[in-house]
Amino acid sequence: MSEAPARGNDGTASTPDRGQLEAVLALQDLDVRLQQLRHRRDHLPEREAVAKVDADLSALRAEQAALEAERARLAGERDAFDGEAAAAGARVAAIEARLRSGAAGSFRDQEAMAAEIASLSRRRRELEDHELEVMEQLEPIELAFAALSARRSALDADREAAAAALSSAATAVAAELASAEAERPPLADALEADLRRTYDALAARLGGVAVARVVHGTCEGCRLSLSAAELDQLRHGGSGRLRCEQCGRILVALG
Repeated sequence: MSEAPARGNDGTASTPDRGQLEAVLALQDLDVRLQQLRHRRDHLPEREAVAKVDADLSALRAEQAALEAERARLAGERDAFDGEAAAAGARVAAIEARLRSGAAGSFRDQEAMAAEIASLSRRRRELEDHELEVMEQLEPIELAFAALSARRSALDADREAAAAALSSAATAVAAELASAEAERPPLADALEADLRRTYDALAARLGGVAVARVVHGTCEGCRLSLSAAELDQLRHGGSGRLRCEQCGRILVALG
């Protein structure tokens, strides 16, 4: 069994008076509340909601990027086929105009021009068919892209709402935390120097909980039953001076 180093004026171990015990319990309760508020601040469900929307937006942007790349590739093919077909059509029109003008020259030249017109016309039809095939491939991609754009708009709205909710919740918990933090200095200053040093050292070592109430013979710090010797010493004025044999916290029993 260990004892907190509370000392009287003569240097002997002393038991904190009831006022000191109530003060250290009040400080402990406040510190637990501060821990809870900081945990709440760092684990707001609204923060998780924002992260979820951000993840959905990131996945959607990746899907949009992939679709955009495929759309650009097919649009490039369509434009290339269209440009080549237009060039073939322009060449046919030029040859036909030359034939109509009578400047074709000999009969053999006219035959060659006619053969070129036929070849260009076939190539133009092939190119137009390829262009149509590409446009058919583009159609579902355009529909999918439009659907993604609509979903992106909805997610952007969800993100804005989630961010507003997070800001509101964070502001509320920050105000509550600031109010609680303002309560701590006077509570800590109310403790005698030795008790405060003991409290601070134990709190740093025991996860912020340095004091444990004794309820029905049980230490509320570790939830274990106290020994008969501990209970006997508590009955004889050891409250606030004894440490729990199991967890080492300062034991306080106030009737």
